[in-house]
Amino acid sequence: MAVSNTTTLTSLLPEIVAEAVFQANERSLMRSLVRNFSIPAGSGISVKVPVYPTIAAAALTEATAPAAAPSTVNTGSVAITAAEVGMSATVSDMAMIGSSSDVIADIGGQFGRGIAQKIDEDLCGLFDGFSVTLGGATTALTGALVFEAIAKLRAANVPASDMAIVIHPEVAYDLKKGITNTFANPHAGISTQVMQDSYVGNLGGVNVYESSAMGIASRVSKGAVFHKNALGLAMMKDIGIETQRESVLRADTITATAVYGVGELIDTYGVELHNQTSLT
Repeated sequence: MAVSNTTTLTSLLPEIVAEAVFQANERSLMRSLVRNFSIPAGSGISVKVPVYPTIAAAALTEATAPAAAPSTVNTGSVAITAAEVGMSATVSDMAMIGSSSDVIADIGGQFGRGIAQKIDEDLCGLFDGFSVTLGGATTALTGALVFEAIAKLRAANVPASDMAIVIHPEVAYDLKKGITNTFANPHAGISTQVMQDSYVGNLGGVNVYESSAMGIASRVSKGAVFHKNALGLAMMKDIGIETQRESVLRADTITATAVYGVGELIDTYGVELHNQTSLT
């Protein structure tokens, strides 16, 4: 009599991958707040993103040519190089047989959330690169400090749309505590689950989100107020999953990988918020 294999995970890969990709897109906060690019197959491991200069307009006289010569648009560029990230888990036959939960969905969810967290950590790590910094290692975050950051960006002609504020939850505590009136309701643009879960409120027309992805040390964390064009995410390969049978262990090892890169595009489009939380 034929014996069925209880761990035919290879045949279940489409379901695992689908769940992983869904979770990666749904649970990454920063992915929705920055510019996204694709690195086509066969084009190397990096992409050059053009950065256009600002060209000023001048007053003209009717039927008269401009006094200055036509402007030459010289674009700069930022290279974003992709690298591989990944994670793996070993699932025993007994776990597959005895689990009362959906093991396939659990595996896909775990991998998707893990990749999403790594993407957020890498993008939040770029906050420290912004040239303009407000606050300090002994300064609690206040509404006034947030408004100052927004004012600096708008004074630099940064577009008011597509701006966001991302701060650590413990730093966000001081901001919430210091503002007596409730925040404005979420904007309609908040679509993914993680954006809804991470939403703090709206200050000065800018949505405020909290995330632990930037980390905190000695009660100090670095968040940012930034425009979407300040940072970029270049995806070369979204989540891919492979399995390998470990017969000695009576288990399957499942490995998930993704290939992407992150980079700062326009430095003047972001302001770092350097703050200490009052929580101990």
